[in-house]
Amino acid sequence: MIKLTILPLLIIILFSNYIQNSHGFLPLGQHASFLLRTTGGSSTKAISSLAVALLPTTNKNKNSNIYHDIISRLHRSKLHSIFNNEDNKDSNSDFDFMASLQNRINQVQQRENKIPLVVLDCMLPRQTLKIQVNNDLFLQLVRHQMEKENPTFGMLGMAILNSGEKIHLTTGVEVEIVEKPQLVLDNKSVDGVGGSNSSGSSKGVLLELKAGRRFVINGEVENAMQGWTEARVDYLDSTQQEEEEVKNGQDKMAVARAIMKARELTVPNANMEGNLSLVDRWIELARQNERQVGQIDDLLEDIGEIPPEDEPSERALWVGALINPLPAMGVAMEIRPALLTATTAERRVDIACDAILKSIRHMDGTQRMW
Repeated sequence: MIKLTILPLLIIILFSNYIQNSHGFLPLGQHASFLLRTTGGSSTKAISSLAVALLPTTNKNKNSNIYHDIISRLHRSKLHSIFNNEDNKDSNSDFDFMASLQNRINQVQQRENKIPLVVLDCMLPRQTLKIQVNNDLFLQLVRHQMEKENPTFGMLGMAILNSGEKIHLTTGVEVEIVEKPQLVLDNKSVDGVGGSNSSGSSKGVLLELKAGRRFVINGEVENAMQGWTEARVDYLDSTQQEEEEVKNGQDKMAVARAIMKARELTVPNANMEGNLSLVDRWIELARQNERQVGQIDDLLEDIGEIPPEDEPSERALWVGALINPLPAMGVAMEIRPALLTATTAERRVDIACDAILKSIRHMDGTQRMW
């Protein structure tokens, strides 16, 4: 039938934007040639051949949503009506294939979401950390990750309970190695990762890490074959979390309140000198308490513009990154663990507003914290 003859070409057109050499996929011409040689007019075989070929040959973290997008596009397309046509004798096998492909997608995503973990410092999205590493296992991890297109790993911090006990957080951030590591040799730095050479003994590696997505550990932490720890994680999206709160939360107005409170961070405040907003007043005072010239300007460049008020969770996380910079200034309470473990938008905003106000009072001398 005509529809079976043209189906492979229709599918290729539908998914052609995913067939990229740079991301480990076979060239489009190879897909078309392979399909036309092997499908023999079978729609199920054609889709199966293409879908398997579309799976990446290398691990690509930033394309982790591509597989679900393939499925959703297929179901939204007119091709879906072909699969469900009463005249299509392959409808059952098509359904079985889709279930099989979904299972394959889930397996690939589970592998992609299994990341190495390092317990070093509690970081928030947008923050940058510059460190010197001389731990052999850490250096091995860095070398391993630098072989990937996106060299990332999970960063976890510690929290101190009211009892004084320290615990490892199960919520952290994905950090990316944003600059080529610099090998430190006798107080000099050269390009490289670990090891030593004839010019001197190695004193470690300088790394610059940029915090990105938040995540929560899902399951047990395991030891990788190479020696470091790793675990499967669920990445957290603030917008999705807030939408879930509105849809399924017990308090339907909680996110609306969070937005109203988040707005107070940037509107003129009569209680602040010069009628400045809380954020502007904090920045003004912090510039007077810099540990090095330009520290606040560099910080603001790192974390970027403050998110809009209708993104209360992201705005709260931004404030946390502002008042708890790396390295620390010692002018605010440590709120990064609390922000990472907070389960609602309103709670995150409350933490940020309370901390920035106390920091302002500490710096202007009206209510010292220590």
